[in-house]
Amino acid sequence: MPTTCSSAILRNFVSPFDATVVQLLQAAGAQVVGKSNCDEFGMGSLNTYSIYGPVVNPYQAPTSPESWAVRERRSAGGSSGGSAAAVAAGMCDIALATDTGGSIRLPASYCGVVGLKPSYGIVSRWGVVSYADSLDCVGVLARTAQDVKKAFDVLNVYDDKDPTASRPDVRRRASEAVQKSHWNAEDGLTGLRIGVPQEYFPAELLQSTLTPVRRMLENLASRGAAIIPVSLPSTRFALSAYYVISSAEASSNMARYDGIQFGSYVEPPAGTNKAKTSNVYAYTRAAGFGPEVQRRILLGTYALTADAFDNYFLQAQRVRKLVRADFNRVFSVPNVLFSTPSLPSDAGVHVLLHPSTIRTAPRLPLTANQTRCNNEDTLDAYVQDVLTVPASLAGLPAMSIPAGLGEDGWPVGVSIVGQWGCDDMVLEVGSLCAQLPGC
Repeated sequence: MPTTCSSAILRNFVSPFDATVVQLLQAAGAQVVGKSNCDEFGMGSLNTYSIYGPVVNPYQAPTSPESWAVRERRSAGGSSGGSAAAVAAGMCDIALATDTGGSIRLPASYCGVVGLKPSYGIVSRWGVVSYADSLDCVGVLARTAQDVKKAFDVLNVYDDKDPTASRPDVRRRASEAVQKSHWNAEDGLTGLRIGVPQEYFPAELLQSTLTPVRRMLENLASRGAAIIPVSLPSTRFALSAYYVISSAEASSNMARYDGIQFGSYVEPPAGTNKAKTSNVYAYTRAAGFGPEVQRRILLGTYALTADAFDNYFLQAQRVRKLVRADFNRVFSVPNVLFSTPSLPSDAGVHVLLHPSTIRTAPRLPLTANQTRCNNEDTLDAYVQDVLTVPASLAGLPAMSIPAGLGEDGWPVGVSIVGQWGCDDMVLEVGSLCAQLPGC
């Protein structure tokens, strides 16, 4: 099928093979009905950077007296907004999506569906078009946590074609660590320790979205769960580190689109030396890449230059290490990828819970030429990821589930985050939370 990444440079590209995740789903009996819109090469938070135009959020409140056609146009979130919108509109039962810094959880929250970003290396990335290799994850969107789990169980297998895949022995150790966690889903919420990180309520968080989050925490506590405040102090540096690392990796990955090996060729104009390789590259990429992709390539290339490497890229990697250490310090389940000492069985938390986004779905631009939502500064669009990127930097499983409606009548999501390899625990907790009143 055509695989364009919503980019002009791949407008005519047809994939020569299926990704492993597609093969697994088809072998299990799933029927692939089409591909969905996204931000170009996955670079965006609002699904407005696409050659096909923005994805319109299909959410419609059951009690709304207006038809969907006359409701205000709001973003479905990005970058995997097309997948979330397809699920929310009932066009499919489940949808595959990729998550680099929140590209599954943001759309899930905005559209009122369930979205899972698995642990890094658990689901095969073979056949996935790369954005940032150390962050990209394939995940699942669906209307219920049960449907997400059904698809995840099919995809949760080792793939020797994927060099980043976690090997079977590592998966086994993670499963054994979960079994020693002293919480059983069959007991319901009793004995479950849920951490609420104080840094996940920043100044940018709209107060109108907090009511559903508070209501969920109250319901969890009333049903036997222990709500424990925790601190993840490196969180405030995570967003900056994420954009340095992801842009640096993107600048490397985008180098293959030169109009010769990959990408649509654009002939240099008359009077230009057409035999000069740099001219071919320059005119092809200028015409083929959209503004956001160009912006991130420039940022990433600068971060990798000799003058900036130590001050930006290496510093961002140090921050990433601190973010991971924060998570390992608060979870009761040890991270089997590192030789970190495990906490006593009665210390630490099983999962974390926090708002998925800082607001409900933003309004879409009024005209096709606008690329910013609600006349916000371009930098504000990057802040949408502030609550999702820490789990991505640490490679942890995270699932956004609907928590109810904000004061403006649009969906609000909360995220369940677990230790690496605790994907099943995250799914079980998310399923229990989704059954609470108001969700």
